[in-house]
Formats: sequence, structure tokens, C-alpha cells
Amino acid sequence: MKKFIILFITTFYFVGSNAQEKQPNVLIFYIDDLRAELGCYGSKTAITPHIDKLANDGILFNKAYVQQAICAPSRMSMLTGLRPETLGIYSIFTPLRKVHKEIVSIPQLFNKNGYKTVSIGKVYHHASDDKNEWSTYFEKEQNSYYKPENIEILRHLKEEGKPLKGPAFENADVADDAYKDGRAAKYAIEKLHKLKDDKFIMFVGLSKPHLPFNAPKKYWDLYDKNNFEIPSRKKPEDAYRLALSPWGELKAYSNIPGKGNLDDDLTRNLIHGYHASVSYVDAQIGKIMKTLNNLDLRKNTMIIFMSDHGYKIGEYASWCKQSNMEIDVRIPMIISRETDHKNRNTGKISNALIESVDIYSTLVEVCNLKGAPKTDGKSILPIMENPSKKWDKAAYSVYARGKKIMGVTTTDGDWRYTEWRNSLTHEILGAELYQHKNNLLSYKNLSGNSDFTSVEQRMKKLLEKEFPRDSNPFLQNDIPRNN
Repeated sequence: MKKFIILFITTFYFVGSNAQEKQPNVLIFYIDDLRAELGCYGSKTAITPHIDKLANDGILFNKAYVQQAICAPSRMSMLTGLRPETLGIYSIFTPLRKVHKEIVSIPQLFNKNGYKTVSIGKVYHHASDDKNEWSTYFEKEQNSYYKPENIEILRHLKEEGKPLKGPAFENADVADDAYKDGRAAKYAIEKLHKLKDDKFIMFVGLSKPHLPFNAPKKYWDLYDKNNFEIPSRKKPEDAYRLALSPWGELKAYSNIPGKGNLDDDLTRNLIHGYHASVSYVDAQIGKIMKTLNNLDLRKNTMIIFMSDHGYKIGEYASWCKQSNMEIDVRIPMIISRETDHKNRNTGKISNALIESVDIYSTLVEVCNLKGAPKTDGKSILPIMENPSKKWDKAAYSVYARGKKIMGVTTTDGDWRYTEWRNSLTHEILGAELYQHKNNLLSYKNLSGNSDFTSVEQRMKKLLEKEFPRDSNPFLQNDIPRNN
């Protein structure tokens, strides 16, 4: 009898400890400038078979949002679990570690928990941030051009001492790894072979479809540019004067006029290039996923696919991101649990309101990490276990217009309410109320419309839960430029 009791206790301890210590690998596809318009999101134009397959193998989040629609603050927010207003950084010009030495980031925490940490391509916006915290670090590469006429343009720009921004798109007939995302996929595949016996977290930062839309010709050939419709150039009626940016990011490229709307032909070329770039990225994801499966790593590797923010390709007569509009702050997000996870969900869609700031806390819980700091997000593991579970009532984002004006915004999934405030006093300078439901676009600001007073008051209360009017001035550790 005594022997039985000892055996039972020993067995219980072993099983309990093993369950407690189980720590899956994590592979995160972190895509730049990818809007929530893919085959799996109902797009009639995007050709994305590998991403669609991943969605069918996990949970597609239909209402996922970033905390700011611009690269650096959005990525910092995800990698630290802290909102831009907590970090006090709202522009692309200030590295995280220039301001915050004390914050424990995702790579730091995984390092402390015995993981191999891998950064490939564009993960942080600033290459200097946490460069030494990664076990393996493949730095983001520069853009490249291969067509002779484009190389000549760059030569002239260099001779004239101008910024080396060539054309906004290129379709050279080259192999995938001629452009940097193909090389990033190659690095990821090589590293997976070396990590097959290790515990790891790998970020694969794919730069396309960020400008310039340079992708191998075979991905351009998937589309007929004449089949692309020109988006409405109608701007949201009665929008705040600074609601949209003047899209200087696109105008910096050599073949883009500095003033006025783009003509239909150039618009179609850009839309074509954006789609080709998305399909190019999709193919790289397919290669990496094939390797993961061939190495039998999928059974213990959770996959996260996400973007750093949305994007406009001509909607509202505007381009790029840099706003609080739904199309800019909503992102595609797919999470697929490791295949040996007993409660994994596949082929599911969740309409829960989640935020990229939640990823940190989610990883902490999924991977049983010790020593995690307090964050502004919360684990979405309950949604991953039950995609239809009721969740948060709102998601929040910000966008600064210079140092004196802050745009704060919230959505309840159907409505988006934005206030433009004095950054110091929280005085409301303008307000916007848009109805969206499942649409990325809305063309009428309904703020102040008596037919929607009750909706606006409800949304206003949701906004003030996160951004009280009697708060201190917004923390500003950088000085963002006007857009």
C-alpha cells in the first residue's frame, strides 16, 4: 500500500510538472502595411492561397486593431505590450531604447525564459532597438531595383544629392530572393533547420506590401491591371481638417506627382503593384510553412499572422496610412495553435474586439513565461479557446498631428468615434462618428447629427473610459512632425 501511494504521488507530480512546463514554439509573421483585404477576408481581388490556408487552420480575427497606424509606434506597442500614450512615442523618428531602457520587451522576456529568439527582416522599425536581445538577428535590408531604367534613375538621384527614392513600383523578371522578402524567407527556412531541436520564438518581418511595390514579375502576372476598379475619391463628408494625411510617404517616390490626385492609369499601376506585393509575401509564407511541416515542427509551434497597420490604396483620394480611419487601424490577424494542442480551433472566425497590444500577454500565458511585467493589454487565450466568447466592448487607437493635437479613437465593432484634442488640455477640437459594421470605409461624419445622438453619447463614454477628459497631458517623449 505504501509503495502504491509513493508511486501515485510521483506520477502525479511528474504529469503536473510536465503540463506546467510545456512551452510551445512561436512563429510570428509580421507584415508591413497589409490591410484587412485578403482572400480569407472576402477580397474579390487578392490572391493569397497560403494565408487563406493558414486561416482555415486557425482562427481569423475579423475585428483586430492596432494602437497607432504608423510603423514604429505600432511595432513598439506590440513588442512591449504598452500603448503609444504609455510609451509617449508617436512618430517614426524616435527609437524605443532612446527613451525607455527599463521596459522588458518580448525578446527580452523570452530570452530570460530559455527561448532562442530570432528576428528576421523588419520587426522593430528601428534596427537599433533590442538588436542585442535576439539570439539570431537578420537585419532589415534596403529596397532594391533591377530594371536598367530604374537603376539609371537612382544613379541620377545620387548625383543630384537627392533622396534615393526610385519609382514606387517595379516588376523585374527575377527570382523571389532577388528582392529582400525572398531572402528573408530563405533565412527563416535555414534557421528553422538549425532550431529544430530548440525552443524558439521567431519573428519573420516581411516588408511588402510596403512601398515601393517591388515584386517579381510572376506575381504581377497573376493580375490584369484593367480589372482593378478605381476607388472612390470621395472624402468623408464633414471630417476633421486633419483626419487624413497628405500622403507624403508616397509622393517621395520619383514617379509620383507632388500635387493633386493621381490619374487612373497611375492609380491602377499602384493598386496592381500592391496586390502583386501581397501575393509575393503570400508565397514566402507558403515556403516557410512547408518547411515547418516538413521538419515536424508544426505540432509544437503556434503561428501568429498579423500586420502593423492597415493601408489606403486610393480610397478617400488618399494613400498610405497615418490616420485614425477604420481602414488604417484595422488589421488582418490569424492565430493557429500548435497541432498537438488539444483545444485548438480551426476554420473559425472571431468578431471579438482585440488589439495588437494584447499579443504580449497572450504569449506570456500560452508559453507559461515567468517574470512578465505589467502591460496595457490582456491575454486573448479565452478567445482562442472559444472564438464566439463575449469580449471587450471597445478597441482604442491614437494618432498625433504634431505636438499640440492628439486624435483619440474607439470602435465597438460597428461604429467608430474619434475626438481630436488639445494634447495638453484635452479640449475637444473636433469629433467624428462613422458607421462601419463590416465595411472598412464610411463617407459621412455623423457627429452632431440629432438622429444619432444616443449612439454618439454611448461611443463618447467608451472613449472616455480610456481617455478621460480630466487626464494629464499626453506623455510626449518625441516630437512628431505634422503629416
